[in-house]
Amino acid sequence: MMEQELDLNIVLQAIDPAELSYQEWINVGMGLKQAGYDVNVWDDWSKADGRYHAGECEKKWRSFQGSAAPITAGTIVQMALDRGWKPEQPSYELDWSEEIGTCDANKQPNWHPAQQLITYLQTLFESSDNVGYVTDVWQNDEGRYLPKKGSYDRTAGQLIDLLSKCGDDIGSVIGDYTPEAGAWIRFNPLDGNGVKNDNVTEYRYALVESDTLPIDQQEKLIRELELPVACLVSSGKKSVHAIVHVDAGSYAEYRQRVQYLYEICKQRGLEVDQQNKNPSRLSRMPGVTRNGNRQQLLATNIGKADWQEWKDWMESINDNLPDDEVLSDVWDNLPELAPPLIHGVLRQGHKMLLAGPSKAAKSFSLIELCIAIAEGTPWLGFQCAQGKVLYVNLELDRASCLRRFRDVYTAAGIQPKNLNNIHVWNLRGKSVPMDSLAPKLIRRAKNKGFIAIVIDPIYKVITGDENSADQMARFCNQFDKVCTELGCATIYCHHHSKGAQGGKRSMDRASGSGVFARDPDALLDLIELEVSDDLHKQMQNNAACELCRKELERIRMLSEVGQDDLCSRKASLDVCKKLLRDWEYNKLVRDIERSDAAVNARSAWRIEGTLREFPKFPPVNIWFDYPIHKPDSSGVLADIQPEAEQPAWKKNFTKKKSPEQAKKDRKASIETAFEACGMNEEVTVTDLAEYMGTSEKTVRNRLKEHGGFEVKSGVVTEKQ
Repeated sequence: MMEQELDLNIVLQAIDPAELSYQEWINVGMGLKQAGYDVNVWDDWSKADGRYHAGECEKKWRSFQGSAAPITAGTIVQMALDRGWKPEQPSYELDWSEEIGTCDANKQPNWHPAQQLITYLQTLFESSDNVGYVTDVWQNDEGRYLPKKGSYDRTAGQLIDLLSKCGDDIGSVIGDYTPEAGAWIRFNPLDGNGVKNDNVTEYRYALVESDTLPIDQQEKLIRELELPVACLVSSGKKSVHAIVHVDAGSYAEYRQRVQYLYEICKQRGLEVDQQNKNPSRLSRMPGVTRNGNRQQLLATNIGKADWQEWKDWMESINDNLPDDEVLSDVWDNLPELAPPLIHGVLRQGHKMLLAGPSKAAKSFSLIELCIAIAEGTPWLGFQCAQGKVLYVNLELDRASCLRRFRDVYTAAGIQPKNLNNIHVWNLRGKSVPMDSLAPKLIRRAKNKGFIAIVIDPIYKVITGDENSADQMARFCNQFDKVCTELGCATIYCHHHSKGAQGGKRSMDRASGSGVFARDPDALLDLIELEVSDDLHKQMQNNAACELCRKELERIRMLSEVGQDDLCSRKASLDVCKKLLRDWEYNKLVRDIERSDAAVNARSAWRIEGTLREFPKFPPVNIWFDYPIHKPDSSGVLADIQPEAEQPAWKKNFTKKKSPEQAKKDRKASIETAFEACGMNEEVTVTDLAEYMGTSEKTVRNRLKEHGGFEVKSGVVTEKQ
C-alpha cells in the first residue's frame, strides 16, 4: 500500500517566515528545490515577511546547485513540528491476511525510515564527518545477534544525499539488514580508518541506556533530568538510547564527563549500562525494524542545550547535602562515636593542628606521632590507636626525612615491628596548593586503609592570605574533604605568629587568621619554657651522679659508697677516682662531659590543648632531647612560667620600668588584645578582660588612657 506524498504547501502554513533567521529562510528554499517544488512556492510564502524583496528568491534559487549534504524536505517538516504543527493521521486499512496487532512496522502510516535516519544524521553530524554503521551480524552459540565491524568510509553528507533519493528503501543505501537483529550506528564522527576509540575525531556525545526500568519510566527520567539529548531513539526492544552532549575536548575529559553523567543518572534512579562508556560505542540506528518493532527516532534536541548548561543547572539543584534529622527519631539509637586515635585528644576521622614557634622540633614530634600510631604506643604520654599512617613531607629532603624516622625509633628504644604501617610521601620541591593537592592525595590514599594522614608543614601549601578569615576557611575545608573522602584523621602543623606568646591563650598563638585555631577538632600548642642556669646545673649534677652510680654498680662497689656521696657531682667523682682504674675514670669523665653538653642542648616545652571532643587536659611539660621529646617525669618544669606570665613576686625582682615605658607597654597590650579578639563580629570589654587576664575595670581604664577606642554598651570600637 503506497502512502500519499506529503504536501509541503500545507507544511509551510505552520511556519512564519518573519520568525526565521536568514539561514533558516535559505534552508526552506533549498529544501523546496531539492523536493522538486517550483520557486514560486518559496516566493509566495516569503511575501508574508516584511523583509521580502521581489526577485531575491529567484536569484537565490539559481545559486542552489546541490551539495554532498543537501537540505531536504525533512528540514522543513522538522521546522513545522518544532512550531507545534501536527500532520493529519491518514486512515490505514489492514489487508485481509493481516491480524490486528501484527502489522509490519514498515507498512504502518507515518513511518518514513529514510527521513528518520536523515534527521538523525543531520542532528549529530557535520556533512563532512565520517559515519560508522553496522548492518551485518553474526550469531554466537546462544543464538544472539551481534554486530560486525561495519562501514565507516562514507560521510554524513553522502549518506543523506543517497537516503533522500532512495524512496525509503534505506537498504539500498546502507545495505540490507537482518530484520530480527536491526542495525547499529556510531554517534561520534570517525576518521575513516577504523572504528576504535583512537579513530574518533571529536568527543561530542555519550550514550545513556538503561534496561532496568520500563521504557516510559526511562524516558520520563531522561526528560526530568534535563539531559542535553541530541537524539532519543527507541531500541526496538526494552530501552531507549539517549545520545547526550558531552562536548569534551579530549579522551581524558570525555571519560571524566561520562563518569559524572552516569553518577548523576544513578543518583536519580536511572541505572546506566556501564559498558557504553566508549566514545566509539554503537547505538541503535533509527529507521529500521527489529523483530517487527521500530528502532524509532523519538525526539531531537531536548533538555538543556549543551553539557555546560546542563552541568551548571544540575550542580545548582544537586547540593549533595544530607537531609535534616528529627532528634526524636534517633534519641534511643544514637550513632556510635568515632573511636579515639589519640586517647583523650583526637578521634579517628577528625582534624588536629599542632602549633608552635619556628624550630620547635614540630616535625620530630609528628614523626614520633606517626611511629606511635604505627606501633600502637604512647605519644607524649597519650596512648595511640594502632594502624596505618601516611606522612606527607613537604619540607625535608628525602634522605633527611627517612633517616629521621630511624633516628627517632633508635633514640626512643622502640622496636620497628610495624614499619609497613608507615608510608612516606616526599614532596619537597614538588608541592602544590592545597586545593590541588587534596584531590591528588585522596586519589593516592583511597582504599589503602590509613587511619591518619600527617601533613608537615601547611605553610608550603597555603592558598590565599593566611590573615583572611574567608580564604583560610576555604583552605581548611580541604582538610575536611580529606577526612570525609578517606575516613581518616588529618593532622597538620603551623607556626606561631611573631613576638612573645606567653601572654596569649594557646588558641591565639598560631600565625594568621583565627580560623586556624577554631577549625580543628583538637589544637595542641607548643610553647618554650625558659630554663634557668641553676636548673641546668642541677640537671648536669643529677646526670653526672647517675653515670657515677652506674660505674660503681658495674664494678660491684656501690654498697661501699654512702647515699649522700651519690647526690653530689664532686663527691661522686672523688669516690670513683679512688675506686676506678685510671683509664676507667678518664672514660667516665669524658662521658660526663658529653652528658653536660647534652643537658645544655636540651630545651623545655609545655603543651596545652584546646579540644572539641574531650575534656581539657592539664598542661604537659616535656623535654626535647634530640631527636625525641620526653615527658618531664621529675616535675621541675611545672613551676616555670612562660614569658609574660610571671607572678607578681617575680616581677618585683626585675628592673623597674620608667613611667613612660610602662604607659607605652600598657598601650601596646590593649592594642594587641583588641586585634586578637577582633576575629569575632564585635569586641567587648569582657572579651578583652578575659584575654588580658585582668578585670573589666582595668580594661576600661586602659582604654581611656589609650584614647583611641570608644566603649558603648560594653562594645569596644576604634575611633574614626
